Amino acid sequence: VQLQASGGGFVQPGGSLRLSCATSRRDVTIKTMSWYRQAPGKQRERVASINSEGGTVLEYSAKGRFTISRDIADLTVYLQMNNLRPDDTAVYYCNVLLWDSSAWHDVWGRETLVTVSS
Repeated sequence: VQLQASGGGFVQPGGSLRLSCATSRRDVTIKTMSWYRQAPGKQRERVASINSEGGTVLEYSAKGRFTISRDIADLTVYLQMNNLRPDDTAVYYCNVLLWDSSAWHDVWGRETLVTVSS
């Protein structure tokens, strides 16, 4: 299974971006879909997660500004980021925990860069 992430880019402070991440297979059962990020010189951190029931978790830095959502039919997860700040600048990764009828898989997508600067 591969994850195809997109939507990163350059934006000025206060701007918005929407990240998306789609799975390459449809014959899987997804447990959780998450977004992580890693800023220069810092450890990777979770930004938000959404589980199979639609329950969401947003880390403190994202609350009130970011929204995580999913499209069940397309097995795609989105991260809507509003009111972006320079400290949101990071490489963002999507992560999916899924079952493919034989085993659980913890899958990471390729990085997508978000740069927030004036």
